[in-house]
Amino acid sequence: MPQHTLPDPVLRIALTPGEPAGIGPDLCVLLEPPAPDIEHVLVADPDLLAARAARLGVPFTPARFAPETPAGGGVSVLPVPLYAPVQAGQLDTRNARYVLDTLDAAIAGCRDGRFAALVTGPVHKAVINDAGIPFSGHTEYLAAATGAPRVVMLLATTGLRVALATTHLPLAAVSAALTPALLESVIRVLEHDLRTRFGIAQPRISVCGLNPHAGEGGHLGREEIDVIIPVLERLRREGMQLAGPVPADTAFTPAHIAAADAVLAMYHDQGLPVLKHMGFGRAVNITLGLPIIRTSVDHGTALDRAATGNVDAGSLHVALEHAVQLARRHSGHD
Repeated sequence: MPQHTLPDPVLRIALTPGEPAGIGPDLCVLLEPPAPDIEHVLVADPDLLAARAARLGVPFTPARFAPETPAGGGVSVLPVPLYAPVQAGQLDTRNARYVLDTLDAAIAGCRDGRFAALVTGPVHKAVINDAGIPFSGHTEYLAAATGAPRVVMLLATTGLRVALATTHLPLAAVSAALTPALLESVIRVLEHDLRTRFGIAQPRISVCGLNPHAGEGGHLGREEIDVIIPVLERLRREGMQLAGPVPADTAFTPAHIAAADAVLAMYHDQGLPVLKHMGFGRAVNITLGLPIIRTSVDHGTALDRAATGNVDAGSLHVALEHAVQLARRHSGHD
């Protein structure tokens, strides 16, 4: 596969709008022009974007993405065709494959060097599954597409980073999924990427317990005794700075947050409600452990707001800013 190089220090950032009937296309056409050293490449159906811009009454005249020409800033579109016409706010299983086509095109561009990072808009998992396509989320899809052995979901806002040991699982399945091998691999990815991608020399990670009061010495559950404590002790002997297991209602108090570079929650709704309370609309989802840089918005498709103009692009701006920062650090131009 040919390798594409970008002129220093211009960065091309791929952006997939996600569900075409949701607010992702709105956010793309409402974006402010990037800095001169950044090019936003919208990986989408150009007619969809033009139609949404017309509905919103905003000018939208991007160039067609041209990988053979030097990146020069501004906005361009890498065309990916829809499978069926889109009505804002109305899901259509015929376009489920389109959503994955945009992801596949963006991932390929990141892997061959055309794009420095990928920013993803919100998808609707249910409509993709209703189309007969197994899909549990961006994180898992990106892991499979890139062959990453272990990925970790990290959400970040000002003053708080929260990583997840397990992601999109029913609560009843979390305990069985939380094995020593899984927890160790998650902590290793988190600690490695905090050092290499975020530039934190000695990351301090606060690890939550699974049970109330971190198990209360086994009286409220044995996962801490049987799984979490042995893994933490083993990794501490390697020099990792790991606090815990800390009860979640303690880990998310101000003093504990201030003392940690990241908090590792054991399951999705243990950590993310606090993160979203602190920074909804100003938070970003970052996938660690991938061979590419990927960030995402922290909100859903908001079907009821599509094509209304009643959208907040704050999370997308934060996701783009983080993608640029991570890409520049990776390229040595931080």
